[in-house]
Amino acid sequence: MLRTLLTLPILGSLTMGSLGAGSILIGSLSANSAAAEELFVARPLTEPGSFTAGVEGPACDAEGNFYAVNFARQQTIGRIPLGGEPEVFVTLPGKSVGNGLRFDRQGMLYVADYPEHNVLRIDPRSKEIEVFAHNAKMNQPNDLAIDSRGVLYASDPNWKEGTGQVWRIDQDGSTELVAEGMGTTNGIEVSPDDRTLYVNESVQRNVWAFRIGPDGNLSEKRLLRQFPDHGFDGMRADVDGNLYITRHGKGTVVVLSPSGEIVREIDVLGSKPTNICFGGPDGRTAYVTEADQQRIVQFRVDRPGLSWQRWQR
Repeated sequence: MLRTLLTLPILGSLTMGSLGAGSILIGSLSANSAAAEELFVARPLTEPGSFTAGVEGPACDAEGNFYAVNFARQQTIGRIPLGGEPEVFVTLPGKSVGNGLRFDRQGMLYVADYPEHNVLRIDPRSKEIEVFAHNAKMNQPNDLAIDSRGVLYASDPNWKEGTGQVWRIDQDGSTELVAEGMGTTNGIEVSPDDRTLYVNESVQRNVWAFRIGPDGNLSEKRLLRQFPDHGFDGMRADVDGNLYITRHGKGTVVVLSPSGEIVREIDVLGSKPTNICFGGPDGRTAYVTEADQQRIVQFRVDRPGLSWQRWQR
């Protein structure tokens, strides 16, 4: 998340039957059309203004349903069922506002709640919301990564000071500060073998790699790549460990190999992509939250996302 948050009015219609001015869903959470198989070419999924400028935290569940925060108004989590219409899934309580979202392998949804220094947990069946983890020493938990065991890592920037840190959140909800003294930590991801944690810094434009020890602690910090311009936001890995990183201000998603080489860069039809996830029937549809147009865009990729693969096991 970057700091600009703005509430926009709800558009008039939430139906997908036409492509008129009131329509929200203009694409499809499907990979069946020939056009959808053109790789790395972005297309709109929702109309401009269907989310607020706080659109963030995309995640897909095991069935391929899509979720992102701040649909239509702040404090919501929106849901687009596979092949269905967008809807408000839940509204967060009190002053809570979501940012990063992650599902675990049991289907529970975790939410980085930055104003309240929480990680929330939502049961998608009952829609019951609980505080899973809280630590007042958190600046504002931003994005979440999860390993194959269900251990969470949260980026935690301090935008005012230009600094950041990383927390580990264990399965009992306990928190442990595992990296400090960093720049504005934002995008975060675990490698397919659970041995590396990647963290990017939005302002400093660095992508770091840490070794994850058997106890979940971090060591051997190394610079994977530094970029000369434009900020970073969220990032996710595919099954081969390639990192898809949103470049806030440039309007692209850059793909890095596990060794830090640039594989390609994809235009996402708006200057402020905030985050990315993988889903669809085969895990090869990338969904990008984009704050300039306040909408979701999508593009097809050649390899499935890591989270999708873990659903299949």
